[in-house]
Amino acid sequence: MTDVLADKRTATRFRVLVEIADRQPAVSQGEIADAVGVTTQAVSEYIRDLVDDGLVEKEGRSRYRVTKEGVDWLLRTADDVRRYADRVTEDVLGSVHEDAAIALDAVEAGDAVTLTMRDGLLHADPEGDGSASGVATTDAAAGEDVGVTGFEGIIDLEPGRVTVYQLPPVRTGGSDAVDLDALRDAVADADLVLAAGVEAVVALRKLDRPPAVTFAVGEVAAEATGRGLDVVVVATGDTVGRVTDPLRDADVRYEVADIT
Repeated sequence: MTDVLADKRTATRFRVLVEIADRQPAVSQGEIADAVGVTTQAVSEYIRDLVDDGLVEKEGRSRYRVTKEGVDWLLRTADDVRRYADRVTEDVLGSVHEDAAIALDAVEAGDAVTLTMRDGLLHADPEGDGSASGVATTDAAAGEDVGVTGFEGIIDLEPGRVTVYQLPPVRTGGSDAVDLDALRDAVADADLVLAAGVEAVVALRKLDRPPAVTFAVGEVAAEATGRGLDVVVVATGDTVGRVTDPLRDADVRYEVADIT
């Protein structure tokens, strides 16, 4: 462990020097004391030690400046703290990160499970064999939610794609101008159907296929494809841009076609 974390005095020394660097050259010891959580007398002692060690130079009454040596020490110490934080984030917390999945069979806490993505949701299979795995943290019956941690591997997932079918606005026909048979075929095999615009919602209702989402459609479609879902978006011509812009930003495959 880096010294600044292992030793309280070194940690306080580091914080005092940071505050001096932030406030220089006019340094209020009282403000530093409030920021660091020590007494003004303690700050005065730390500053005196920093001056003696050549990390800070005194330019006058209540005027101090961090020296080149002080800057170098701050940078080295900050790098040590950053590396330690990265190890905690990636190695320690990464291993205890917990997520929820749907159990495909009865699971007990401690069981190894294979992880798959189905219908856009994470599933855990205690009897499976795949490229991604984890460890159950709770008991669950088949179909229930189960906690999973200790993730390893990569889930085998083919990204989905988006097809945007545009129809005219109401002023030029709206849902009445839609070829409903063609629209029925278009949405038949979609994992997720979305609509942008009232005309699109009405057209889908005529097929008894109400859209799952009618707001922020482009963002939802982009998220869904990342979970392996094929998405159909029905949109009026004047809303197509608001659908395709988020798809382009997310680098999602899509195509636009007419449905009239």
